[in-house]
This record gives sequence, C-alpha cells and structure tokens, in this order.
Amino acid sequence: MNAIDSAEELRQRMPIGACDCHMHIYDQRFQARPNVVMRVGPVPIYREVCKSLGIGRMVVVQPVAYGFDNARTLDAMSQLGCAARGIVVIEPETSALELQRLHALGLRGVRHMMILPGGLGWDSMEAMAHSVGPLGWNLNLQFDGHQLPERLDFLKTLPVNLVIDHIGSFHDGVNQEDVAFRALLALLDTGRVWIKLSAPYSYRMSRSGPPHFEDIGRLARLLIAAYPKRCLWASNWPHPTEAIPPDTADMLSLLDRWPPDVKARTRILVDKPCALYGFGETDILPSTIA
Repeated sequence: MNAIDSAEELRQRMPIGACDCHMHIYDQRFQARPNVVMRVGPVPIYREVCKSLGIGRMVVVQPVAYGFDNARTLDAMSQLGCAARGIVVIEPETSALELQRLHALGLRGVRHMMILPGGLGWDSMEAMAHSVGPLGWNLNLQFDGHQLPERLDFLKTLPVNLVIDHIGSFHDGVNQEDVAFRALLALLDTGRVWIKLSAPYSYRMSRSGPPHFEDIGRLARLLIAAYPKRCLWASNWPHPTEAIPPDTADMLSLLDRWPPDVKARTRILVDKPCALYGFGETDILPSTIA
C-alpha cells in the first residue's frame, strides 16, 4: 500500500505531543512464548517512525508473544523515557506495593486479550478492576466486538476505566445498525470508556478495504461526532496480525479523513491521551519537537 500522504506532509500537520496509544515492541533479546511468531519491532526502528511522522508520545502495550513476562515492555519504556506509558499483563493478586512500583515506572493499565490465548481473559477482569482502579489505571480490552451484547451488562459494572482496542475489533465486519455496534455505543455512554481508532485492517473488519477503509471510516466519523471525548488514535505498530503489514503513514493519513476539523484531531491525538495516561506537558520525544 502506498502512503496516501508523504511522511513529511503528515509530520507537518501533527500537533506537538501527538500520542500513539497502542503499539508494541518485539526484541529477540527477550524470550518469547513457544510457537509464537514475532514481528521484528525494536525500539530504534520505532523511534524512526516517530521521528518521520511527528509522534511525540506513545503507549507501549504488552505483546501476546511475551505472556506475563513484562520485561520487554518495561525495557522499551526505559529506552523511550518520559514520552512512554505502558500497558502490562499481571496477575490480579499483584500486591499494592508492586502496583505502586509499576505506576512510578509509567504503567497505566492492564491488558485483557480474549482473541488470542496466553494472557488474561474475562474471568480475571472483575478482580483486576478492583485491584488497579484505585490507581486510575484502565483495563485495555481486546475481544471480538460481536460479543459485546452478551458482555455489556458485566462491563458496565466494572469500577474502572475501560479502553477498547481497534474500533471494537468486529470480526468479519459491522455496520452502525448492528446490535453489536449499538452495544459499543451504549458502553461509551457510561462516560468511562474510550475507543481506539486503529487497525481497520485487522480481523477482516473492513469489507471495503484499503486504502481508505470507507466502511470503517463511516463508523469512526460517527464515533468522533457522538463521543468526541472518548476517541484515541493508535498505529498498532508493527502491525503484528498482518502477513503484509500496512504502512504506518497510511494509518495516520486515515485520521485526516475522519475528524471534522483540526481541533477534533488535536483532541484525539493530544488532549485525551494526556488526560487518560497521565502525560506531563514536557513528556515528549525530543526528536519530534520542531
């Protein structure tokens, strides 16, 4: 897929401190789970992506490949410095002292991944919510969005912020009239749920496909219009679900087609991530400041 706009054009339009709210780091120095295929994605390569596109902040999400071993994610955050926050995979029984230590390192949430095995699932969610909620952390959820109607009441009861991955990860497509998408809107109505505008290519979610993913774009525009304070942007770099990964510049170009104006774009890229993940004004990669 050729970039819709050049990286330089995208960089010129990026507000200072723009945040990539979902990306992964893979490094062969760290032991992965058996029989897991890893995509090459070390910190130096991601830094170049940030520099070329003007991404000044990022949220490092623990990959499925490393299970409960968060060493790779913590190492990546250390390399990226104050510009990074992290989402990890931990046991619900993790002590309050350990949670405080992780919070001081920049951790801001726990990943529950129900699409692939090897991590946290539905059964641990309530206990985890009570454990990390007092810190202001979120539960970062990825599951087939078509399960939302049956899970909606349960998710509403959780005493914690929720962040839903990849526009709901509706496998094999969805439209705004589907009961599953209406359930997503009901969840956003709670005022403590955020949605990532990311990875429209994943899980065959888009039927119209690249370069513009028009069907998913219609849903993204609806979400931005109805829930302007609940939308985040993410690259999903290095696009681990795809045999042929898309150009990250293409994914960022989509954001130019979705928000109605520059103000909305800045809210998605800067204001909401800063509030949700606790970035300070100066917590920015120096290479992205003109």
